[in-house]
Amino acid sequence: MLFGSAKTVPTTPPANRVKVGVIGVGALGQHHARIYSELPEAQLMGVYDVDAARAAGIAKKHGVAVFPTLESLVGQCEAASVVVPTDRHREVAGLLLKHGLHLLVEKPIAATTTEAEQLVELAGEKNLILQVGHVERFNPVLGFLDGLQKPPRFIEAHRLAPYPPQREGLHPRGTEVSVVLDLMIHDLEVILHLVRSPVKAIHAVGIPVLSPTEDIANVRLVFENGCVANVTASRISPERLRKIRTFFPDCYVSLDYQDQSGEIYRKDGPVITREQIAIERGDALTNELRAFLRCVLHRDQPKVSGARAAEALKLAVAIVHRIREGAS
Repeated sequence: MLFGSAKTVPTTPPANRVKVGVIGVGALGQHHARIYSELPEAQLMGVYDVDAARAAGIAKKHGVAVFPTLESLVGQCEAASVVVPTDRHREVAGLLLKHGLHLLVEKPIAATTTEAEQLVELAGEKNLILQVGHVERFNPVLGFLDGLQKPPRFIEAHRLAPYPPQREGLHPRGTEVSVVLDLMIHDLEVILHLVRSPVKAIHAVGIPVLSPTEDIANVRLVFENGCVANVTASRISPERLRKIRTFFPDCYVSLDYQDQSGEIYRKDGPVITREQIAIERGDALTNELRAFLRCVLHRDQPKVSGARAAEALKLAVAIVHRIREGAS
């Protein structure tokens, strides 16, 4: 039985709509709920959170039900967003996959590579969609790089953010894992997508500052095809910054995820020319959730599948190991 519903929830949605729920309606999950409530492809059935008061507030805002337990989603929803702390991804996503729900799991897919592999295997066995929330892949700026269709030679990525606010009785959001798994993994997944070559060498450093794990980290990746990537992530910065610079033999592209802007620099004889890149702005999270719903409706392959996300996690974990080996 559901409770906390602000209106009667229809049991059968109109055609071409996905009955969807949201598990975890904190800082990010609340936006999943909001966007699903606005998308014509979705019928938001309800929300669940360990903080019952928080869940009730979000449910009331969107006129939907509060699910009293995870199991109560079963039979009410065909898909769900899992937006809980990383160390609970395996438990929560595993339970819902076993009960036949298609899932969008926020990044990283899991806290360990073993847990990630288990989720990928379970989704495969059940023939379910498992998409992972690497939201930058849905940022309009990346469409330009995809359109170039040529391998980069050097990549530089910076991702800086202030330390998350303290939550009563809980770790600040994301700090249950290293900044490598919390923030840098966005760039690692993008870089693996762009380079498409195995990693040959990892050189990494990082330190904890305010949390028990790394709050700032830098890694230099060398790929078998010769590409080199230098990646920095920090969650103790006074400013927010999300940029990627990609160098090709004949040009250099600078993109700003945050401003959704970019420039391309080209060699023109003895000089370098600069040109603004025309980017049609859009909300990356909305694009991501809409793509997930489309995958559920049409059984399309997700842009960031569980398997792809597991590869990014594997690299992130290797980077953390390298950092800690160097610090010991």
